[in-house]
Formats: sequence, structure tokens, C-alpha cells
Amino acid sequence: MSHGHTPGQGGLGPTVERFDAWADAMLERVRGTPVADRVMATASHVGDFSMVWHATNLARLAVVRRPDQTVAFALALGAESLLVNQGVKRLFRRERPTTSGDERTPVRTPSTSAFPSGHASSAAFAATILTAWSPVAAPLWWGIAGVVGTSRAYVRIHHPSDVVGGFVIGGALGLVAVRLIAELGVE
Repeated sequence: MSHGHTPGQGGLGPTVERFDAWADAMLERVRGTPVADRVMATASHVGDFSMVWHATNLARLAVVRRPDQTVAFALALGAESLLVNQGVKRLFRRERPTTSGDERTPVRTPSTSAFPSGHASSAAFAATILTAWSPVAAPLWWGIAGVVGTSRAYVRIHHPSDVVGGFVIGGALGLVAVRLIAELGVE
């Protein structure tokens, strides 16, 4: 059952394509399950434009009352999005596995290239910063990040390797951001 996936369109080499085919087959075992479809489609939607992370940022402001962290987080998230979506993605110009996702889990059709997943990158970026500020909540931050990132391969708008690449890039950028934000006196 291909659902619009054409092998060989990955563009990052045969090993990556084999990983993508294997991971997609594992996800296919769960696709079509009503609860999983709903969770993953919702996660994909709330990851659009980093909405889940902006909402988390505002919720933290109400609880932690650190406007300096709130502003720093919002600015850092915007910078990360710009760097990944208008910078890194232009270097790869990788085709997506489908043009509009899996018909069982409709999502917004993105206009940027596939690699890396912006949802996964912003998720790892946000989770890295939030973990630095609230380590006790790390399982929550990384749980949300994992579901949001994975949702993009699940709904077939990204290759699984796009998600892995997004997590790696976002995590690395998050570590840099934590250091830069701390140098500005926000910890």
C-alpha cells in the first residue's frame, strides 16, 4: 500500500532510503488506527508554526512568572524557525514523500522542502531550552517533542529521516541557544 510514496525520491542515499522504507513500514502498522490517527494528526496540526511551543511558553509565563524567559524563548524560537526553514531546507531541497500527506490524516501542505522536518527541529529546540530551565519537566517536554516530530512521518508529509535530521539539528541549535540566552543573563 503506497499512499503516494515513491521509493527513490529521498535523495540522501540508499542507506537513508532503506531506513525511510523500514520506518514507514513500521508506522504503517499503526496508521488507520483511529486513536493513533487522531493523536498524530492533532500533533501535526499543533506543531504548525510552533503553536504548541508558543502556547507552552505562555502557560509557563502564568506558572513560572519569568517574562525574561518568555521573551527569550519566543525570540529564539522565531530565529530557529527562520534559520531552518529559510536556510537549512534550501540547502537540501528534498522532495516530500507525498505532496499533501496521507489521505487518512489530512494536514496542511507545506511549501518548503522536506529535509529537515521543521516540526521536529523546533520540537527538539524547544525541548532543549525548556529542559535547561525546568529539568524536572524534561519527560513532558521531550514527550511532546517526540510526538510532534514523529507525527510528521506518520502523516507522510516527511520522510522518517527528515524527522531524525530535524531532531538532531534542533537539539544542536537548542544547546547553542541555551548558552547564548544564559550569556544574556536569562537562566
